Amino acid sequence: MNILILGGSGFVGRAICNKLVTAGHSITVPTRKRDNARALFPLPSVTVVEANVYDAAALLQLTHGKDAVINLVGILNGNFERAHVTFTENAIAACKTAGVSRFLHMSALGASESGPSAYQKSKAKADAIVRASGLDFTIFAPSVIFGRGDSFLTKFASMVGFLPPLFPMMLPGAGARFQPVWVDDVARAFVASLADESTYGQRFELVGPKVYTLKELVAYVMTLADNKHTIIGLPGFATSILASVLQYVPTQPLTPDNVKSMSVDNVSAAPFPKFAGKAAALEDVVPGYLGRAAIIDEFAVAREKAGH
Repeated sequence: MNILILGGSGFVGRAICNKLVTAGHSITVPTRKRDNARALFPLPSVTVVEANVYDAAALLQLTHGKDAVINLVGILNGNFERAHVTFTENAIAACKTAGVSRFLHMSALGASESGPSAYQKSKAKADAIVRASGLDFTIFAPSVIFGRGDSFLTKFASMVGFLPPLFPMMLPGAGARFQPVWVDDVARAFVASLADESTYGQRFELVGPKVYTLKELVAYVMTLADNKHTIIGLPGFATSILASVLQYVPTQPLTPDNVKSMSVDNVSAAPFPKFAGKAAALEDVVPGYLGRAAIIDEFAVAREKAGH
């Protein structure tokens, strides 16, 4: 199949591209700056093109001649209406005009028009647009996604590494509950569903086998790094104050809307889709990229490349 992946240069997109290449598909990945997709350059059947996908005309041109479109575009902060709602409308309009009927869409676990956060509301609006599209759609709604290069567990590992010895870690949202899912499992679900007509018109929640609080996840990362600290969960009012300040930091590590999202458990009782196999346990994957041995191996590789 000839597939267009919108948002394909990101963390999940890279994993999906790898599996699509292995399955023999041809992929086009648009990006504002080609260098942003350097990790995809070695893949033989992936074409990276510079384009502004928020431009409707450019999006339509990219969609022509494709057998399927995968929409992974999403943000955690910023203009949710533009990125999640308007963009999804434009992507579906492009599919209809170009005659592309197969549409795979990345949603989020907890998406709800009655949800407490603007993020959750916008994701739910996008889901509704996809459902009403008349296309052969499949929607995937994962919990937080982990894996090598993630911006979740890896971020906490970096934070732990900067803590002075014996210094406690102040953790906002410590009691928030997640059911993390491995990026390879998410990618496998997308690829397995492409030509599986039984997935048409369906929405699948993608979660791992175990539920954790944020505090438990951070404690696990500390154990792997052999760098334990006391974790002090910030109370709600302190978290809100912190978020109101951090939202003005350029990287926006925490915003009031993020706090609202974390107030709802990000878990599901739904089993992992049978067509996608079995979801891996976090403990079977994370030591391979965050464990002390893995970090030492990476340093060794870096030193070898540097000629030392």
